[in-house]
Amino acid sequence: MLSLRLARGAHPLVLLRRLLVTAAASGVGFLLLCTLGYAVAHPGATRESLVRLLWCTVPLAAVMQFALAVARNDPATRPRDGMDAIGFGPVRMSVLAATSTAVSCALGSGLALVVYLELRGDLGGTPLSGAAASLLDGHAALPWAATLTLLGLPPALAAGACVIALRPRKERRAAGAAETGTPEGRAPTAPPAARRSYAGLPWGVTMIACGLALEAYVGRTATPAPDDLLGLPGQDGASPGLLGGWLLASMGLVLAGPGVIHWCGALLSAGRPGPVRLLAGRILQDAATRLGRPLGVLCAVAAGALAAVELYGAAWERTEPHPFGPLTGLGAAVVMACVTATAITAALDTRQARSETTSALLRLGVPPSMLRGAVAVRTCVLLAVLAPLTWVIAELTTLPLAR
Repeated sequence: MLSLRLARGAHPLVLLRRLLVTAAASGVGFLLLCTLGYAVAHPGATRESLVRLLWCTVPLAAVMQFALAVARNDPATRPRDGMDAIGFGPVRMSVLAATSTAVSCALGSGLALVVYLELRGDLGGTPLSGAAASLLDGHAALPWAATLTLLGLPPALAAGACVIALRPRKERRAAGAAETGTPEGRAPTAPPAARRSYAGLPWGVTMIACGLALEAYVGRTATPAPDDLLGLPGQDGASPGLLGGWLLASMGLVLAGPGVIHWCGALLSAGRPGPVRLLAGRILQDAATRLGRPLGVLCAVAAGALAAVELYGAAWERTEPHPFGPLTGLGAAVVMACVTATAITAALDTRQARSETTSALLRLGVPPSMLRGAVAVRTCVLLAVLAPLTWVIAELTTLPLAR
């Protein structure tokens, strides 16, 4: 009930984020239902059904990341003064955020079920009834137990991720104690996150190298059949070595993201920087932890999209058969939309986190044009570094598979 009251009085931008989570969850729910319908209609195609189910885990992970970012930046679920007095401490606030996220994802799953049944022709009464009955295997009845189990995955996993990620941690309490001083009179220490923002860079580079080496070892693979609904690279529809190498390279990009952003800020601040360059560099270093992982995920997905265009670009010509089905496009669209929205949400969270610093600079007489110039410098530097990095990873990924 409290979640519904907070949602009713929330800011329109917060409501828009929750609606986007609902839309993303509906897309994943639709993909899960399509996988279930194929498995029921083709009981002998166990391997193909498993490949389709595994393909759904990528959009599901993207939706979970986006839902977690929205819950983390929701003003209604942040700790406030006086909430402890009425029994809503940090633990219950994390549970409240998980409940709100579960409600949004559950609405998306319900919407996906209605649309899926309507396109299959199970509901009837509208012009769209049965419009995709052949594609969605409308002749096979769905087992309701399996249907509800699959549709319950996005709300359950997103709520669990929120509880785990938003729970109170000892590091946060230690950081708060460091700001006020220790009882023994020891000197305050910096928060641990400020020291570890670039610690994952060597490990990320190592994982990228291992992923590329694994793909090179796998070697040349066959193109999927043109009529496959979920075409994946590799012989017989999928290559474990290829997928493992791509996942390793993607995880390396995510792990190296904070370090890349931190050192971009360090290079901006090096030498004798002017006020705009110094301000932009320090802000990048401070925002490396918040902004690095979402941008790393976005770069990994963009590299995968560029690799797909490189590998299957010839098959997209009008004279050639289309290598991907409509549900593959839906899954790719859900992933790209979620990671882009997550990066934007992280950027807004970073801006909100330094709002007090911005206000203090304005009170000191810093002109707003200098702040806008720092924003432009940060944006240009990130584009100049991350765009070539994404292109290089995509090219190196497709190099062992090029024909």
